[in-house]
Amino acid sequence: MNIFVSRLSHAVTELHLELLFGHFGTVERATIIKDKVTGESRNFGFVEMEDRTAARTAIDKLNGAELEGSRMVVKPADRSARN
Repeated sequence: MNIFVSRLSHAVTELHLELLFGHFGTVERATIIKDKVTGESRNFGFVEMEDRTAARTAIDKLNGAELEGSRMVVKPADRSARN
């Protein structure tokens, strides 16, 4: 299941997301979206989790949680927004 994570601090790395979401299940991939010109974080990313139940638990537990001084918004990724 693909999870959208926003309101990330600039200090958050993909490893942070892998470790944090890894408490709930297997993380297949964690990606932070970066500005094409500057390479800086755009303060959002995606986490792909293997198990749907684990992903739902992670969403429930982590939405609104603080990471590196910023409260994250965590929700299922909207696939229709990519088309």
